[in-house]
This record gives sequence, C-alpha cells and structure tokens, in this order.
Amino acid sequence: SVPLTDQIRGTLSRDEAPIWMDSTTAAECAEITAAVGGSAVLAERTGSRAFERFTGPQIRKFFKQAPASYAATDRIHLVSSFLASLLAGRHAPVDHADASGMNLMELSTRRWWPAALEATSPGLAAKLPPIVASWTEAGTLSRYWQVRYGCPPAKVIVWSGDNPCSVIGTGLVREGGLAVSLGTSDTVFGPMREPRVDSSGTGHVFGAPTGDYMGLTCFQNGSLARERVRDACGLTWPEFSRALEATDPGNRGRILLPWFEPEITPPVLVPGVHRYGLPAGDGPGHVRAVIEAQQMAMALHSRWMAVEVDAIHATGGAAANRQILQVMADVFGADVYQLEVANAAALGAALRAAHADMNVDGRAAAWEDVVSGFAEPAAASRQRPDAKRHAIYRALMPVYAACEAHALGRGPDPGPLIERFRRDGI
Repeated sequence: SVPLTDQIRGTLSRDEAPIWMDSTTAAECAEITAAVGGSAVLAERTGSRAFERFTGPQIRKFFKQAPASYAATDRIHLVSSFLASLLAGRHAPVDHADASGMNLMELSTRRWWPAALEATSPGLAAKLPPIVASWTEAGTLSRYWQVRYGCPPAKVIVWSGDNPCSVIGTGLVREGGLAVSLGTSDTVFGPMREPRVDSSGTGHVFGAPTGDYMGLTCFQNGSLARERVRDACGLTWPEFSRALEATDPGNRGRILLPWFEPEITPPVLVPGVHRYGLPAGDGPGHVRAVIEAQQMAMALHSRWMAVEVDAIHATGGAAANRQILQVMADVFGADVYQLEVANAAALGAALRAAHADMNVDGRAAAWEDVVSGFAEPAAASRQRPDAKRHAIYRALMPVYAACEAHALGRGPDPGPLIERFRRDGI
C-alpha cells in the first residue's frame, strides 16, 4: 500500500507545519507590529500583541522563506477548519473563536482585519476561509465517510481550538468563573461579556464559542517544568507530592523561575532557570518552588482580566494532584475544584456540537442548559484556601514579581525583598 504521506504530498504546499511551541518568528512579529502601528494597536484590534506562535507571523515567515510555495497555496487552514473540511468534503469556514488567535481577525467586527492581512503577506485574504459563528453548520458528512465506514449523513459543525472548546467543557459560559488547565502548557482563562485587553501585552482576548469573549494567558513551561524538576530530583510523582506537602508555604522566600523552554508569559525567548535564595541541591525546595512559581505567575498575569474569582475549575493531567490544587487555592484565595471529566476540550467540543445541532433545528438552547449535568466539577475535590497561607502568598507575590523583573533585566536585585520576607517571619 502507498503511505498516506505519499498519497497527499501533491495536495499540500509544504511538507511540515509549525506547531504552537514554535518561537522562531520574532522578526516577522516585529514587521507586522510596525506595519499596523505598534503593539498597542495590534492588541486593541485583534486581542493580542504579535505572538511568535500565532498563525499570522507563521504565514509571513512561510511567505518570506518560500514565496513560490506560498503563491501556489490555494487555501490556508487552521487545524480546526482543515479537519472539518476533511469531514465535510469541502473547504470549511473557520469559527470566530479559533480565528481570533491568529493576529488577523478584528475583534469588533469578527472579520479579517485588512491592515493585518496586508502586513502579513500579499493576497492573503483570498487564501483564508471565511469567519463564521461557532455554531455554524459547515455541511454534511461527505459520501466518503458514509460509503467507506457506514456513517450517517450527520451535520458537520465548524470546529474550534482546544482553548475555546475547553471554556465550554469547564462549564464557564458566563463571566465570573475562572478555569486553569494544567497540561503540557498551563493556561488560565475565563469568559468576558466585553473585551478587556491586557495592557502588558502578555494576555489574550479571543472570541468565545458562546458569542461573547474569553480572556486567556498561557504559560509554556507547564508540565514540562514540573517533569524536569521531578526528574532532576529523582522522584516519582507520589514522592513529588509528598515533598510538596512536607515543605512550608512560601518556601522561606526561595524563588524558582522555571523557564526550561522559551516562555510565553512573560515573554522569554532565551530559556533559562533562575534561582533566588534556592540552593541548587535542595530537592524538596525545588519541588515547592516550581509549583509556587507557576501558581503565582498565573495569579499575577491574570489580574488584567478583572474577574472576581470565587471558584476555579481545574482541568488537565496535573489537576488530579490535590497538593498542587491546594497551593492554587491558597495563592488565588479561592475554592478550587477538579472537573469530573479530565479532557475539557473534548467535552467542550461535544457540547458545542449539541448546542449547534439544537440551534440548527430551530430550538433555542441556553448555554447553561447545554452544559448542565456534564461540566460540573467534582464536589468532593474541593480545595479550600487557608487564610494564613493566603496571607503568606499575598506577601510573597511582590517578591516573586521582583524576581521576574530582575531576570528579565527590568528591575533591581530582589535580594532585599527576599530578606525582608524572611525577617518578618511570614
């Protein structure tokens, strides 16, 4: 038999496609930013400053490095619209939620922004799918699937990205809740009635599948960093959890910045691990330091969302670790629940399909009714914040922020702050 790669080789204009971890487009980001009038303008119009991993800068890099291949490209799809196209047997549109993560869509109109398209590459408007609402029907399952596999002529609803689907899968369909996904990367996100742009440039505003908006901040060094610390200490996951439980909240002011890979938030293109008051050989101290750093980073860099947080829904592989969720509760000062379903993105996709099917059939479906019974957190998983520990983290937060600023070359040595934290007996 002929390998699939050989069968489809002539249909694709490039052999490899970059993934979300690619951070090689700094030059293209700078070019797009300058062309549209600066980072503030780009963020205000598209919801994000130029990010190396976003589709717009990646398209520009493709155009610059392979102009002939770019010119020969008929259609540029996101993974979501490409896979929906395979099911429908024709080019599918892209939903407004996934389209908003490209640095190309104007948030206010939910249409491609001409200035961004022109800054990215020539003739781009003709190569992109149209943008539609997230509940739009893209067609019917093509005859290939019906004949080959006996599938019914089911409706194909436009696909979306993992984060837009996750906001539905976590049950967050109205402003006021917050979710944290602890996966390969860590993300903190929540719905918004109106778009609020992060003035620091690290957060994102996307369209949400519900028709309004969602704020999101992503951290690349999620499970990557936790695993690196675990392996360096020679621990199993149960031993990692016991070490976390056995160390003191606040870690006596010892801070770790676990940027093992280029970091998205804050922007760190050159990876590096930074220790402040933390001896390299202190294994248990590193265990607590990596978890506290990740939780404080999420709390610090999600403030721009201006969401009153009283409960957090946690999902992803590490959400099964109660010790990690307890640190999260203590840092945020909010109840934390683990979701019953670990894969919130897959659940959200299924719930999106159900919602769209109801709307297509003329049945008005409230999102609260759609997610009810499916996206509730596990009641027994509740982790309550401890008032004393929360006070410790409130005192430690400016110390952590100072360490970040110093590591980024934007602030003085945080040593005096660390000593003050220790001296005050917090």
